[in-house]
Amino acid sequence: MINRKIEKKSLSDIFAHIDKLLDGHSLDLITGGPPCQAYSLVGRSRSGEAMKEDERNYLYEYYAEFLTRYKPEYFLFENVQGLLTAENDVGELYFDKMRKLFQEVGYKTEYKVLWANKFGIPQHRKRIILVGKRGKGTGFYPEPEKWEPGVIIEEIIGDLPFLKSGQGGISPCELKDYNGEYLYQSGIRNDDIPVTWHKARPHTERDLEIYRIAVRKWNQKKERLDYNDLPEKLKTHNNRSSFKDRYKVVASDLTSCQTIVAHISKDGHYYIHPDIRQNRSLTPREAARLQTFPDDYFYESIAEPPGRTPVFHQIGNAVPVLLAQKIAEKLLEIW
Repeated sequence: MINRKIEKKSLSDIFAHIDKLLDGHSLDLITGGPPCQAYSLVGRSRSGEAMKEDERNYLYEYYAEFLTRYKPEYFLFENVQGLLTAENDVGELYFDKMRKLFQEVGYKTEYKVLWANKFGIPQHRKRIILVGKRGKGTGFYPEPEKWEPGVIIEEIIGDLPFLKSGQGGISPCELKDYNGEYLYQSGIRNDDIPVTWHKARPHTERDLEIYRIAVRKWNQKKERLDYNDLPEKLKTHNNRSSFKDRYKVVASDLTSCQTIVAHISKDGHYYIHPDIRQNRSLTPREAARLQTFPDDYFYESIAEPPGRTPVFHQIGNAVPVLLAQKIAEKLLEIW
């Protein structure tokens, strides 16, 4: 692992490190994707300049540098759907520019927009998966096998210990009994290893009251909370016209929840636990379950004591593990 920012001044050092690790061997495959915030619809809507000046828009140029130097047979590139419409300051689509650049360095590309919930991941998560092959061939896209088990959210997180706001910890804790199949079929649960990072963040009394209102509204009426419908004493945001669904329950009776993103590290309001008795936002382990991370995956944090923020970032920025596995299996089969 090379923990370095990829930029012009660091590129030669990174290449030297990789060359030493390769020790004369070649690469078959490079995978990766630049940070998605610069292309996301939410990120662009929150920025007055639609993030056109964000340096992360141009990280794909460094991707091409890696392809040029190491000439893998294939590469795989993941990003948000907003990439398809993101423009630079002269109205050019970044996606078109990057595909043209990849072709200039020797790679034909094919892409599809994949819905995570079609492949066993319990999220309404939509992502571009672009693949490139060296040369001029076509018809090489690794279409993953679909799997829609129909399992509801309650089953996916219901065997984790009961916690209220501020309770729990990063140390191992025992799971409840589980009689279902999905957690085993997906590779999430392992009965031989207790889970870690089941730690609930503390919340203010105001937020806890809003959480209760949101959960009751869903449980009783199957309706989402509109921020403007809250009692005036609970409203503190000046913006009343956009992001009115900033408080959202992860509904226990649905088969897919809202997309897990790194913003969960900020406050958790968009990821309210469906059990009104627990009355809190999701823990890192619950978010990891919805991203289909195996329970035995331990997240590193350099903070002391270890903090939730970098852990939530790692979880929210990741490709769902099960989707990555299914794509990898098809890569092996086709390529």
